Amino acid sequence: MTKLLSGNEALALGAYHAGVRVAAAYPGTPSTEILESAARFGDIYAEWSTNEKVAMEVALRASYAGVRSMASMKHVGLNVASDPFMAASTTGINAGMVIVSADDPGIHSSQNEQDSRYFARFAKVFCFEPSNHQEAYNMTREAFDLSEKLGIPVMIRMVTRLSHSRSRVRPQPPKEPNVLHYGQSTDWTLLPAREAER
Repeated sequence: MTKLLSGNEALALGAYHAGVRVAAAYPGTPSTEILESAARFGDIYAEWSTNEKVAMEVALRASYAGVRSMASMKHVGLNVASDPFMAASTTGINAGMVIVSADDPGIHSSQNEQDSRYFARFAKVFCFEPSNHQEAYNMTREAFDLSEKLGIPVMIRMVTRLSHSRSRVRPQPPKEPNVLHYGQSTDWTLLPAREAER
């Protein structure tokens, strides 16, 4: 059965159907509706964080603990969250973790036109870039699987027009939440002596 969804709603539904159970964000157009949509699912812990860095840290900690998680923000917020974002790509993760950066080409509601794909390249993580609403749904589901398989976060880059426009989306059957458990890993500790060995 098809649904009429905005790009942000399609992404949130894709995350829910991928088994995400923790979503954190800091509001900012064009990303705000991602968390608002995810919060409608009763079994997702959804949090407006103090800032984007805290949202990234909430999602990262949930991933370390074995729960699929998502952090969403607008492009300028990725600058604020860059420290834990780079740490996540260095230490790796446990359960699937997806970072959504909603860019604003044309400066509709932002102070610049930053391109988050360069951040993903710098962090050496995969960046999915959906071109329509169905892809926003499908790629989000795939991003969690890829993240978990490779043990690194995965970024999804949205843009204003995709985030706020609406189109038909055909959902797939939801996946069961993962059953990963918290493990003891020294890989998550960024000590200079340890990092020099990598």
